[in-house]
Amino acid sequence: MFPQLLRFTDLGLLLLRLMAGIVFFTSGWSHVTKPAERSQSIGMSKGFTVFLGLAELAGSLGIIFGVFQQLAAIGLILIMLGAVYKKIEDWHTGFWGEKSSGWHYDLTFAVMCFVILVTDGGRYVLMH
Repeated sequence: MFPQLLRFTDLGLLLLRLMAGIVFFTSGWSHVTKPAERSQSIGMSKGFTVFLGLAELAGSLGIIFGVFQQLAAIGLILIMLGAVYKKIEDWHTGFWGEKSSGWHYDLTFAVMCFVILVTDGGRYVLMH
């Protein structure tokens, strides 16, 4: 319907990478700087929480700057699928959940990372 908008595809992918990267960076930072609090919140050990935080930090920087962005996207997809699994199997949370704590959020970010994966992040990356 609007073929003229296709020229903004790479800009759209850059904005997608920035948004997802900022969310993953802040989440990872919280895991690394407040491991006791975050581990209790997610029901995991402190050690795993720190590992998770470091993985989120590394993945976020990868997708933001476009360095190994496809590997970063795969890692972040796995983290989000793990979160979905935990919410469904352990916490018995529905798609929408209560008070916005459902797994719709996690699935949305997994799909965002899938788009980064299959597009290689677009043209505005530091490394192809």
